[in-house]
Amino acid sequence: MAGCASRCRQGVLKLIQSLQRLVSGTLTKDKTDDELEMTMVCHRPEGLEQLEAQTNFTKQELQILYRGFKNECPSGVVNEETFKHIYAQFFPHGDASMYAHYLFNAFDTTNNGSIKFKDFVMGLSILLRGTLREKLEWTFHLYDINRDGYINREKMDKNKDGVVTLEEFVIACQEDETMMRSMQLFENVM
Repeated sequence: MAGCASRCRQGVLKLIQSLQRLVSGTLTKDKTDDELEMTMVCHRPEGLEQLEAQTNFTKQELQILYRGFKNECPSGVVNEETFKHIYAQFFPHGDASMYAHYLFNAFDTTNNGSIKFKDFVMGLSILLRGTLREKLEWTFHLYDINRDGYINREKMDKNKDGVVTLEEFVIACQEDETMMRSMQLFENVM
């Protein structure tokens, strides 16, 4: 349990760190711009009202996120190569491409090889403003690499069947105080 929990905790901390850098580094750099400019059509995502209803962000926050997203991805769509390039800017030391690959897949919920603004903001909404359960479920899916509903780790495997289910993952995380503190860090990202 200790070994896997430790690896899992490190993974979550790395995820939080990466999101803090992505959000504060690119997506909120324009926060100080004046409000009039924020309401311009070019910084308004399609279906703003629908996105506001589907996420835990306000209209203004969605506009800020959209501006940052369009700054990095003028086409409005991010493929994995572009995502890795953006991600590498925040982690210049060492090869973060494998981790970026898993993170990209977690945001690419439709499995079509690209992330649109809606995919990105839906994932961020869960991670930054979701319930503890929602955050843990999103993190579980990040580690469920082959998307079979299991994580292949032996130490969190409560019933010793060789795989970790979502429920086993949630229980193990909730029993780990450091992991719970890590999850609370998401709340300070934006």
